[in-house]
Amino acid sequence: MNEHCMIPVIKTPQDYQAYRISPEDNNRLAIIFDPSNANDSLTVCVEIFDIGSATPPHRHNLAIEMFFILQGEGLAMCDGKEVPLHSGDSILMPKTGTHYLKNTGSTRLYALCMMVPNEDFSELIRNGIPTELDEEDLKVLSRAGKF
Repeated sequence: MNEHCMIPVIKTPQDYQAYRISPEDNNRLAIIFDPSNANDSLTVCVEIFDIGSATPPHRHNLAIEMFFILQGEGLAMCDGKEVPLHSGDSILMPKTGTHYLKNTGSTRLYALCMMVPNEDFSELIRNGIPTELDEEDLKVLSRAGKF
């Protein structure tokens, strides 16, 4: 029996804190869980890409990063290999792999992103510019199980 059981943390889309990492970014990241509320070294967020926006190519020295496409179409690149992404697809970016995601569709791209360990990812996000989730974002993030 686990003697260190803790009460699970439950959040709704209205609880998510959203940021742009820099003023010129068109994509936003809505933090769901990170070390501040998960008591562990991970970050879970939803990355929202406006039409045509992308992350800059980057890499992580220690962390693996997984994306699950909630809605939209995109392109993922890792170490020169490109693959198209559609709703329901997932992709795992290995540590040290130089990668990016780009919205190639005609609507916003919503991707659930998980990074383990955190490798200062949530700190990078939280040091960005706070922003709001709009009605479209909340509609997409609130519809799970309503198909």
